[in-house]
Amino acid sequence: MKKYRIVAICMFMLLILAVGAYGQRKVVKILAIGNSFSQDAVEQYLHELAEAEGISTIIGNMYIGGCSLERHMKNARDNASAYAYRKIGTDGKKREKSKMSLATVLADEDWDYVSLQQASPFSGMYETYEASLPELIEYVKVRLPKKTKLMLHQTWAYASTSKHSGFKNYNRDQLTMYQAIVDAVKKAAKANKVKIIIPSGTAIQNARTSFIGDHLNRDGYHLDVKVGRYTAACTWFERIFKHNVVGNPYGPEGLDEARKTVAQKAAHAAVKHPYKVTDLCSVPCRRVEAP
Repeated sequence: MKKYRIVAICMFMLLILAVGAYGQRKVVKILAIGNSFSQDAVEQYLHELAEAEGISTIIGNMYIGGCSLERHMKNARDNASAYAYRKIGTDGKKREKSKMSLATVLADEDWDYVSLQQASPFSGMYETYEASLPELIEYVKVRLPKKTKLMLHQTWAYASTSKHSGFKNYNRDQLTMYQAIVDAVKKAAKANKVKIIIPSGTAIQNARTSFIGDHLNRDGYHLDVKVGRYTAACTWFERIFKHNVVGNPYGPEGLDEARKTVAQKAAHAAVKHPYKVTDLCSVPCRRVEAP
């Protein structure tokens, strides 16, 4: 009887310790300093993908539509309260504060990851990174803990039919724009010793090789609100957490299983091969027109 009592006490103590550990599990805090392309990537689905694997997150996005690295740097110098700060808490709810400065938000949380990105028209033009990124990185680094990991967000090329004026910078050719983005971000990361690149651009290009085709944008440049945004979120999830996203149970409501699978495989291939397109139809598949 005494033996069983000791076993029961031990099991109870282990349960208490497990509950305590769960209650104190680490919250991973991610901040994007960006624009509408970071909005597309992190403001929906990333929290849910992490939650589906038991990972608790706080996700922030410093938003100004079309904001370039040059403008981010000017805002930093002027301590401008120019941003909408969108923050997804551990409860998954998004809250927004207007008229926020970079300095205020960098101090708001003990950020684990902070990403920077160029505005889409200039995303494949290395000289635009050279002009502003080094100073912006220094500004950010001195306001963050040493543990914080800086990242560059490799954004995506426009749809081949895009009417965006910035498309002329790439001769209105999608693959030209994609390759320019890949090369510019890779070079900028190396020059500034940024070790993490989030290859959303490659993931989107991978997905375009599938039966979905060139139907991942809602207006020629921003991502489709279901499969496009989900593909980008899958890419962020796998690159940051180093968990294979293929098979993650979470999918947005209304996204069919075939497109969910394409998004996950496109993201996984991009993280594995961030600087080249993986043809998702290299194995037998059915190519149909997406609605």
